[in-house]
Amino acid sequence: MLNSPIFSTAKQQETAILVGLITQKQNAERTKEYLDELNFLATTAGVITKRVFTQRLERADNKTFVGKGKLEEIKTWLIDNPVDSIIFDDDLTAPQVRNLEATFQDIKILDRSLLILNIFSQRARTDQSKRQVELAQYQYLLPRLTRMWSHLSRQKGGIGMRGPGEKELETDKRIVKDRISFLKDKLELIDKQSVTRRKERSQLVRVALVGYTNVGKSTLMRRLAKTDVFAENKLFATIDSTVRKVVLGNIPFLLTDTVGFIRKLPTPLIESFKSTLDEIREADILVHVVDISHPSFEEQIEVVNVTLASIGASDKSMVLVFNKLDLFKPESEENLDEHLETITEVDLQRNLEKLKNSYLTKNTENVVFISAEYKENLSELRNILMHKIQEKHFLIYPNWDPTQNPMYDWQGVEQN
Repeated sequence: MLNSPIFSTAKQQETAILVGLITQKQNAERTKEYLDELNFLATTAGVITKRVFTQRLERADNKTFVGKGKLEEIKTWLIDNPVDSIIFDDDLTAPQVRNLEATFQDIKILDRSLLILNIFSQRARTDQSKRQVELAQYQYLLPRLTRMWSHLSRQKGGIGMRGPGEKELETDKRIVKDRISFLKDKLELIDKQSVTRRKERSQLVRVALVGYTNVGKSTLMRRLAKTDVFAENKLFATIDSTVRKVVLGNIPFLLTDTVGFIRKLPTPLIESFKSTLDEIREADILVHVVDISHPSFEEQIEVVNVTLASIGASDKSMVLVFNKLDLFKPESEENLDEHLETITEVDLQRNLEKLKNSYLTKNTENVVFISAEYKENLSELRNILMHKIQEKHFLIYPNWDPTQNPMYDWQGVEQN
């Protein structure tokens, strides 16, 4: 038998370089944080980052985002280190994309918004979320369509002498606009159905988990609802709202896990996910989950608060939950990796006491520190939630008597 060559059918991971700017409004430290997050986004999308480039500029160059010198530096590096994509940390304009594609031929040019949209398209599971993502993609694409037909010839001349490229562009814009209109109509219909479902659930107190992406909302959902909810150490592990009925302190309520927020979240995405955000708007209680181990957790809190205000949900009754107590690193510890590998109950209790006595609890009510992963201090969170839920529940049912409702487990849930 002749020896035949063996070809691998395994899909190779895409590679990319990241590009960011240090400006008057964004110092080097902040730029590094944003690029670290962009790298995490790229990893979530299945892309391997080969190198990160930064440049100091007063503002992004109108033509190529970075200056000529940095552009040449990137081109020189790519000669010996080819990659599939170049990902920029800020949104690119149509002229910038066109010029960059002309400079880096055969290399995909992406910005943060397009990368996030790509991740959302990978994560979408329900018909509603798929259409929401598609709508956001078309809304992102429409003002940038000018680059799609740049390779086609254009005739120069007088009136009526438009080239085929321009005709193709006009046709494509019309198709995209028609598709946007179709998707909006479909989503409006789905939204009406969602409103009806939410009205049917209006006789129960509704609690929504909100927070920055990858702070542990889905893990906390699993602990509180005692049910399987997808959780993964990636950004936007879930983008579909998940609703579960939970019984706490003899009272049933609905618990919703919502899509996480992020810095520089594309505006079309926020608009497209209006119906998903309605779950937050119509909730009675918000549980704001924060990753206490993240170095920029205060900025993440601000991002979430600003987003909540923008959708009209900043006045909700709220519980602030600092999660990932097991990953929290006191300033006195030097070796974080060793700390993570040897985490014990003593470590968790020490971190808990340290945080309870910190500035985070000063002049603030309804603050709790937990580790959803290790089920640490969940009893305190349940107690706070129970009292808030009881207040809302007895407004709906003033004469509520749990002993007369055997369908519910009025012994309560186990206290882990």
